[in-house]
Amino acid sequence: MSMRVGEKHYRTVWREGSTIFLIDQNQLPFHFAIHEAKTYKDTCHAIKTMIVRGAGAIGAAAGYAMAQAFLEHTDVEQAKKDIETTRPTAQNLFYATSRVFTAHDPVKEAQSIADKDAAACKRIGEYGQVLFHSHTRVLTHCNAGWLAFVDYGTALSPVYEAQRRGKSVLVWVDETRPRGQGARLTAWELHHEHVMHMVIPDNDAASLMSHGNIDLVLVGADRIAQNGDIANKIGTLEKAICAKAFGIPFYIAAPIATIDFAYVSGKNIPIEERSQNEVLYQTGMTKHKALETILVASPGSGAYNPAFDVTPAEYITGIITEKGIFTPEEIAMLKAR
Repeated sequence: MSMRVGEKHYRTVWREGSTIFLIDQNQLPFHFAIHEAKTYKDTCHAIKTMIVRGAGAIGAAAGYAMAQAFLEHTDVEQAKKDIETTRPTAQNLFYATSRVFTAHDPVKEAQSIADKDAAACKRIGEYGQVLFHSHTRVLTHCNAGWLAFVDYGTALSPVYEAQRRGKSVLVWVDETRPRGQGARLTAWELHHEHVMHMVIPDNDAASLMSHGNIDLVLVGADRIAQNGDIANKIGTLEKAICAKAFGIPFYIAAPIATIDFAYVSGKNIPIEERSQNEVLYQTGMTKHKALETILVASPGSGAYNPAFDVTPAEYITGIITEKGIFTPEEIAMLKAR
Protein backbone atom coordinates (compact mmCIF):
# COMPACT_ATOMS: atom_id res chain seq x y z
CA MET A 1 0.00 0.00 0.00
CA SER A 2 1.34 3.43 -0.92
CA MET A 3 1.64 6.29 1.54
CA ARG A 4 -1.32 8.39 2.57
CA VAL A 5 -2.28 11.53 4.43
CA GLY A 6 -5.53 11.10 6.30
CA GLU A 7 -7.61 8.79 4.13
CA LYS A 8 -6.13 9.87 0.79
CA HIS A 9 -3.16 8.28 -0.95
CA TYR A 10 -0.55 10.66 -2.32
CA ARG A 11 2.58 10.57 -4.36
CA THR A 12 5.17 13.23 -3.61
CA VAL A 13 5.02 14.58 -7.17
CA TRP A 14 2.63 13.87 -10.05
CA ARG A 15 1.44 15.26 -13.38
CA GLU A 16 -2.03 16.29 -14.54
CA GLY A 17 -1.96 17.53 -18.11
CA SER A 18 0.92 20.00 -18.39
CA THR A 19 0.84 20.94 -14.70
CA ILE A 20 3.05 19.31 -12.08
CA PHE A 21 1.72 18.96 -8.55
CA LEU A 22 4.11 18.62 -5.61
CA ILE A 23 3.67 18.25 -1.86
CA ASP A 24 5.13 21.50 -0.50
CA GLN A 25 7.79 20.21 1.87
CA ASN A 26 8.74 23.70 3.00
CA GLN A 27 5.43 23.94 4.85
CA LEU A 28 5.64 20.54 6.55
CA PRO A 29 5.08 19.43 9.24
CA PHE A 30 2.94 22.39 10.21
CA HIS A 31 0.79 22.68 7.08
CA PHE A 32 0.02 20.13 4.38
CA ALA A 33 -0.23 21.92 1.04
CA ILE A 34 0.02 21.10 -2.65
CA HIS A 35 2.14 23.32 -4.90
CA GLU A 36 1.25 23.73 -8.58
CA ALA A 37 4.00 24.19 -11.16
CA LYS A 38 2.45 25.13 -14.50
CA THR A 39 5.66 25.57 -16.51
CA TYR A 40 9.07 23.94 -16.55
CA LYS A 41 10.53 27.06 -14.96
CA ASP A 42 7.98 26.78 -12.16
CA THR A 43 9.11 23.20 -11.58
CA CYS A 44 12.76 24.31 -11.62
CA HIS A 45 11.87 26.83 -8.90
CA ALA A 46 10.20 24.09 -6.85
CA ILE A 47 13.34 21.93 -7.06
CA LYS A 48 15.78 24.75 -6.29
CA THR A 49 13.81 26.13 -3.34
CA MET A 50 13.27 22.65 -1.88
CA ILE A 51 9.51 22.62 -2.23
CA VAL A 52 10.39 19.16 -3.50
CA ARG A 53 13.51 17.46 -2.12
CA GLY A 54 15.07 14.02 -1.85
CA ALA A 55 16.87 12.13 -4.61
CA GLY A 56 13.97 10.27 -6.21
CA ALA A 57 11.44 13.08 -5.86
CA ILE A 58 13.94 15.51 -7.40
CA GLY A 59 14.53 13.06 -10.24
CA ALA A 60 10.82 12.63 -10.95
CA ALA A 61 10.25 16.39 -10.79
CA ALA A 62 13.19 16.97 -13.15
CA GLY A 63 11.80 14.42 -15.60
CA TYR A 64 8.41 16.09 -15.49
CA ALA A 65 10.04 19.51 -15.96
CA MET A 66 11.86 18.23 -19.04
CA ALA A 67 8.54 16.93 -20.40
CA GLN A 68 6.93 20.31 -19.70
CA ALA A 69 9.65 21.99 -21.77
CA PHE A 70 8.73 19.79 -24.74
CA LEU A 71 5.02 20.52 -24.25
CA GLU A 72 5.79 24.25 -24.14
CA HIS A 73 7.71 24.02 -27.44
CA THR A 74 10.55 25.96 -25.86
CA ASP A 75 14.31 25.58 -26.34
CA VAL A 76 14.64 22.13 -24.79
CA GLU A 77 18.45 22.19 -24.73
CA GLN A 78 18.38 25.38 -22.66
CA ALA A 79 15.60 23.93 -20.51
CA LYS A 80 17.77 20.88 -19.80
CA LYS A 81 20.60 23.15 -18.65
CA ASP A 82 18.20 25.15 -16.47
CA ILE A 83 16.85 22.03 -14.80
CA GLU A 84 20.31 20.54 -14.20
CA THR A 85 21.57 23.65 -12.39
CA THR A 86 18.85 23.48 -9.73
CA ARG A 87 20.45 20.79 -7.50
CA PRO A 88 23.91 19.71 -8.72
CA THR A 89 24.54 16.74 -6.38
CA ALA A 90 21.44 14.58 -6.93
CA GLN A 91 22.24 11.95 -9.58
CA ASN A 92 18.57 11.06 -10.11
CA LEU A 93 18.02 14.55 -11.54
CA PHE A 94 20.60 14.05 -14.30
CA TYR A 95 19.38 10.52 -14.96
CA ALA A 96 15.85 11.83 -15.50
CA THR A 97 16.70 14.84 -17.68
CA SER A 98 18.89 12.71 -19.97
CA ARG A 99 16.27 9.97 -20.33
CA VAL A 100 13.44 12.39 -21.11
CA PHE A 101 15.55 14.61 -23.38
CA THR A 102 16.40 11.68 -25.68
CA ALA A 103 13.04 9.89 -25.47
CA HIS A 104 10.75 9.41 -28.46
CA ASP A 105 7.81 10.28 -26.21
CA PRO A 106 9.09 12.67 -23.47
CA VAL A 107 5.81 12.77 -21.52
CA LYS A 108 5.53 8.98 -21.43
CA GLU A 109 9.19 8.64 -20.41
CA ALA A 110 8.81 11.15 -17.56
CA GLN A 111 5.83 9.20 -16.22
CA SER A 112 7.77 5.95 -16.56
CA ILE A 113 10.64 7.37 -14.48
CA ALA A 114 8.22 8.33 -11.70
CA ASP A 115 6.47 4.95 -11.77
CA LYS A 116 9.76 3.04 -11.76
CA ASP A 117 10.99 5.10 -8.80
CA ALA A 118 7.93 4.12 -6.76
CA ALA A 119 8.25 0.46 -7.76
CA ALA A 120 11.97 0.41 -6.94
CA CYS A 121 11.36 1.88 -3.50
CA LYS A 122 8.72 -0.74 -2.76
CA ARG A 123 11.23 -3.47 -3.63
CA ILE A 124 13.90 -1.80 -1.46
CA GLY A 125 11.52 -2.13 1.47
CA GLU A 126 10.98 -5.82 0.76
CA TYR A 127 14.71 -6.54 0.54
CA GLY A 128 15.70 -4.28 3.41
CA GLN A 129 13.23 -5.57 5.99
CA VAL A 130 15.34 -8.73 6.40
CA LEU A 131 17.85 -6.58 8.33
CA PHE A 132 15.24 -6.04 11.03
CA HIS A 133 14.79 -8.57 13.83
CA SER A 134 11.80 -8.88 16.14
CA HIS A 135 12.95 -5.73 17.97
CA THR A 136 15.23 -3.30 16.12
CA ARG A 137 16.46 0.20 16.99
CA VAL A 138 17.51 2.00 13.84
CA LEU A 139 19.14 5.39 13.33
CA THR A 140 18.28 7.50 10.29
CA HIS A 141 19.87 10.70 9.03
CA CYS A 142 17.99 13.32 7.00
CA ASN A 143 14.81 12.21 5.19
CA ALA A 144 14.78 9.21 2.88
CA GLY A 145 11.11 8.39 3.30
CA TRP A 146 8.28 8.59 0.79
CA LEU A 147 8.53 12.39 0.74
CA ALA A 148 12.06 12.06 -0.66
CA PHE A 149 10.90 9.77 -3.48
CA VAL A 150 7.76 9.35 -5.53
CA ASP A 151 6.42 6.82 -3.02
CA TYR A 152 7.52 4.41 -0.23
CA GLY A 153 11.01 5.93 0.18
CA THR A 154 14.36 4.19 0.54
CA ALA A 155 15.77 4.23 4.08
CA LEU A 156 12.26 4.28 5.57
CA SER A 157 10.76 1.75 3.16
CA PRO A 158 12.31 -1.22 5.05
CA VAL A 159 11.09 0.34 8.32
CA TYR A 160 7.50 0.48 7.04
CA GLU A 161 7.70 -3.03 5.60
CA ALA A 162 9.21 -4.46 8.80
CA GLN A 163 6.43 -2.98 10.90
CA ARG A 164 3.77 -4.27 8.48
CA ARG A 165 5.24 -7.74 8.99
CA GLY A 166 4.77 -7.47 12.75
CA LYS A 167 8.29 -6.50 13.76
CA SER A 168 8.85 -3.95 16.52
CA VAL A 169 10.82 -0.93 15.32
CA LEU A 170 12.13 2.16 17.12
CA VAL A 171 13.56 4.86 14.88
CA TRP A 172 16.06 7.35 16.24
CA VAL A 173 15.55 10.41 14.00
CA ASP A 174 18.49 12.80 13.54
CA GLU A 175 16.88 16.23 13.45
CA THR A 176 18.87 17.04 10.75
CA ARG A 177 20.31 20.56 10.77
CA PRO A 178 20.22 23.04 9.17
CA ARG A 179 17.00 22.31 7.23
CA GLY A 180 15.60 19.94 9.85
CA GLN A 181 14.52 17.24 7.40
CA GLY A 182 14.59 14.64 10.14
CA ALA A 183 12.61 16.57 12.73
CA ARG A 184 10.23 18.07 10.19
CA LEU A 185 9.78 15.39 7.51
CA THR A 186 10.94 11.98 8.78
CA ALA A 187 9.19 12.47 12.11
CA TRP A 188 6.00 13.64 10.34
CA GLU A 189 6.02 10.54 8.15
CA LEU A 190 6.67 8.13 11.01
CA HIS A 191 3.94 9.76 13.10
CA HIS A 192 1.38 9.28 10.31
CA GLU A 193 2.52 5.66 9.82
CA HIS A 194 2.31 5.00 13.60
CA VAL A 195 5.98 4.01 13.81
CA MET A 196 7.60 4.46 17.23
CA HIS A 197 10.29 7.13 16.96
CA MET A 198 12.26 9.77 18.84
CA VAL A 199 13.80 12.94 17.39
CA ILE A 200 17.37 13.41 18.60
CA PRO A 201 20.02 16.13 18.20
CA ASP A 202 22.40 15.24 15.37
CA ASN A 203 25.30 15.04 17.84
CA ASP A 204 23.56 12.48 20.09
CA ALA A 205 24.16 9.47 17.83
CA ALA A 206 27.64 8.57 19.09
CA SER A 207 26.43 8.60 22.69
CA LEU A 208 23.47 6.35 21.86
CA MET A 209 25.81 3.97 20.07
CA SER A 210 28.22 3.87 22.99
CA HIS A 211 25.40 2.80 25.30
CA GLY A 212 24.26 0.00 22.97
CA ASN A 213 21.01 1.71 21.99
CA ILE A 214 21.38 1.49 18.19
CA ASP A 215 21.29 -1.82 16.30
CA LEU A 216 21.42 -0.51 12.74
CA VAL A 217 22.08 2.71 10.80
CA LEU A 218 20.07 3.12 7.60
CA VAL A 219 20.35 6.21 5.38
CA GLY A 220 19.69 7.20 1.78
CA ALA A 221 22.02 8.56 -0.89
CA ASP A 222 21.98 11.34 -3.47
CA ARG A 223 24.75 9.86 -5.60
CA ILE A 224 26.71 6.60 -5.52
CA ALA A 225 30.05 6.15 -7.26
CA GLN A 226 31.23 2.93 -8.95
CA ASN A 227 33.36 1.94 -5.97
CA GLY A 228 30.50 2.32 -3.48
CA ASP A 229 31.39 5.77 -2.12
CA ILE A 230 28.20 7.73 -1.49
CA ALA A 231 27.17 11.38 -1.27
CA ASN A 232 24.37 12.10 1.18
CA LYS A 233 23.14 14.77 3.56
CA ILE A 234 25.95 16.52 5.45
CA GLY A 235 26.69 14.57 8.62
CA THR A 236 26.33 11.13 7.06
CA LEU A 237 30.11 10.64 7.09
CA GLU A 238 30.20 11.42 10.79
CA LYS A 239 27.51 8.78 11.50
CA ALA A 240 29.37 6.20 9.38
CA ILE A 241 32.63 6.74 11.26
CA CYS A 242 30.85 6.38 14.60
CA ALA A 243 29.02 3.24 13.46
CA LYS A 244 32.29 1.62 12.38
CA ALA A 245 33.91 2.53 15.71
CA PHE A 246 31.12 0.80 17.64
CA GLY A 247 30.68 -2.16 15.27
CA ILE A 248 27.19 -1.18 14.12
CA PRO A 249 26.03 -2.15 10.59
CA PHE A 250 25.77 0.90 8.32
CA TYR A 251 23.51 0.48 5.27
CA ILE A 252 22.60 2.71 2.34
CA ALA A 253 19.20 2.39 0.64
CA ALA A 254 18.91 3.73 -2.91
CA PRO A 255 17.58 2.74 -6.34
CA ILE A 256 20.07 1.83 -9.05
CA ALA A 257 19.23 5.15 -10.77
CA THR A 258 21.21 6.85 -7.98
CA ILE A 259 24.44 5.12 -9.07
CA ASP A 260 26.60 7.35 -11.27
CA PHE A 261 28.92 5.01 -13.14
CA ALA A 262 30.77 8.02 -14.58
CA TYR A 263 32.40 8.48 -11.16
CA VAL A 264 35.00 5.85 -10.29
CA SER A 265 35.04 7.12 -6.70
CA GLY A 266 33.30 9.79 -4.67
CA LYS A 267 36.27 12.17 -4.60
CA ASN A 268 34.99 14.42 -7.38
CA ILE A 269 31.25 14.27 -6.74
CA PRO A 270 30.02 17.89 -6.89
CA ILE A 271 28.90 19.11 -3.46
CA GLU A 272 26.15 21.70 -3.43
CA GLU A 273 26.77 24.73 -1.22
CA ARG A 274 23.57 26.42 -0.12
CA SER A 275 22.75 29.81 1.36
CA GLN A 276 24.30 30.66 4.73
CA ASN A 277 20.86 31.83 5.82
CA GLU A 278 19.77 28.19 6.23
CA VAL A 279 22.27 27.94 9.09
CA LEU A 280 21.76 31.40 10.54
CA TYR A 281 17.95 31.36 10.52
CA GLN A 282 15.31 28.82 11.52
CA THR A 283 11.64 28.65 10.60
CA GLY A 284 8.98 27.36 12.97
CA MET A 285 5.34 27.73 13.93
CA THR A 286 4.21 30.38 16.41
CA LYS A 287 1.51 29.80 19.01
CA HIS A 288 -0.88 31.44 16.54
CA LYS A 289 -0.01 28.69 14.00
CA ALA A 290 1.78 31.06 11.65
CA LEU A 291 5.20 30.24 10.19
CA GLU A 292 7.93 32.62 11.27
CA THR A 293 11.65 32.78 10.41
CA ILE A 294 14.02 34.10 13.09
CA LEU A 295 17.76 34.67 13.44
CA VAL A 296 19.31 32.02 15.75
CA ALA A 297 23.01 32.88 15.38
CA SER A 298 25.14 35.81 16.49
CA PRO A 299 24.19 38.90 14.41
CA GLY A 300 26.88 39.68 11.87
CA SER A 301 28.35 36.16 11.75
CA GLY A 302 28.64 34.25 8.51
CA ALA A 303 28.09 30.51 7.95
CA TYR A 304 29.44 27.74 5.72
CA ASN A 305 26.68 25.47 4.43
CA PRO A 306 27.67 22.43 2.32
CA ALA A 307 24.52 20.36 1.80
CA PHE A 308 26.27 16.99 1.41
CA ASP A 309 29.36 15.01 2.31
CA VAL A 310 30.92 11.86 0.85
CA THR A 311 31.15 8.62 2.85
CA PRO A 312 33.89 6.24 1.61
CA ALA A 313 32.89 2.67 0.82
CA GLU A 314 35.07 1.32 3.64
CA TYR A 315 32.50 2.55 6.17
CA ILE A 316 29.52 0.99 4.40
CA THR A 317 28.24 -2.49 5.24
CA GLY A 318 25.89 -2.80 2.29
CA ILE A 319 23.71 -0.98 -0.24
CA ILE A 320 20.03 -1.93 -0.54
CA THR A 321 18.65 -1.59 -4.07
CA GLU A 322 15.59 -2.82 -5.94
CA LYS A 323 17.80 -5.67 -7.25
CA GLY A 324 18.90 -6.84 -3.81
CA ILE A 325 21.50 -6.00 -1.16
CA PHE A 326 25.09 -5.57 -2.36
CA THR A 327 28.44 -4.80 -0.79
CA PRO A 328 30.10 -1.59 -2.01
CA GLU A 329 32.58 -3.73 -3.97
CA GLU A 330 29.72 -5.28 -5.95
CA ILE A 331 28.20 -1.97 -7.10
CA ALA A 332 30.30 -1.79 -10.27
CA MET A 333 28.75 -5.08 -11.44
CA LEU A 334 25.30 -3.47 -11.58
CA LYS A 335 26.35 -1.46 -14.63
CA ALA A 336 25.80 -4.55 -16.75
CA ARG A 337 22.31 -5.22 -15.36
